[in-house]
Amino acid sequence: MIRLKRRNTAWLLAMTLLIGFALLAAPVSAAVQLSLIGVLAVAIIASMIELGPERASLLDALHRAPLQRRITPQAREASERAAARAGYFNRNGIVMLDIGLIAMQTGVEGLAMRRTRNISKDDDGARPFITLYVMPEEAERQALIRYEIYNHLGEEQYVHEMKTYLREGELSLLADHHLPLAGNRGVDGNGDWDLRVYVDNNLIGMHNLMLSPSVNERRRRLSGEAETEPARRSRSRNLEDAVIVDEAEQPQTTQLKDLLQQTNSSSRSRGRQ
Repeated sequence: MIRLKRRNTAWLLAMTLLIGFALLAAPVSAAVQLSLIGVLAVAIIASMIELGPERASLLDALHRAPLQRRITPQAREASERAAARAGYFNRNGIVMLDIGLIAMQTGVEGLAMRRTRNISKDDDGARPFITLYVMPEEAERQALIRYEIYNHLGEEQYVHEMKTYLREGELSLLADHHLPLAGNRGVDGNGDWDLRVYVDNNLIGMHNLMLSPSVNERRRRLSGEAETEPARRSRSRNLEDAVIVDEAEQPQTTQLKDLLQQTNSSSRSRGRQ
């Protein structure tokens, strides 16, 4: 929408008179005349024409440009998948910068955590996380964060809701509870799983992950043996013998690194008590 700003008419008229007087009062070259006329034309356009909603959209895009460079490939992929599903709602005031899973495994050196898209029954459990950037218009309020994990059959395996206070700027949110993996009879099979994240019941991301069977399960399947209850309990107690699936290193935001360090330190402190 284009609107004329008539409040600038007075000073624009004065500028026109001054330039006209300068052109008539003294002989000037054609280049100078064209320059003065060009300045007057630019002043007219700049002072009398403005953009309505388009201007706001342009300024908003310029403001968000630096944020686009901070969005991880995982978050970009998850946002695009969510946008193609029912229930997706694009909240312009909340930008998802990162999404993923933190897998936990107990070994001889204590609790080890890693960011991954590949989880297995050798892991103790996995906790989802997201990193958001909150704009001023969405800040200073409580929001409901909901994590859901579905198996390869589309069956719900994990649901966790948590209320959090949104502050302006970057915010990393790690789920309070984890999905148990080692010794969990309810988790079976392998294949592609999905992590879905909601903010105030609005879908903002769908993250793909892979579940693999434990080492002992693979051995049993290859040998055709059935797992006995003592063997199952022994597997749960001896997680230090588990093998972690090799995977490419994924980038971590500064806030995520700090979050992992804090969680790891608190877990070790509880272990010493």
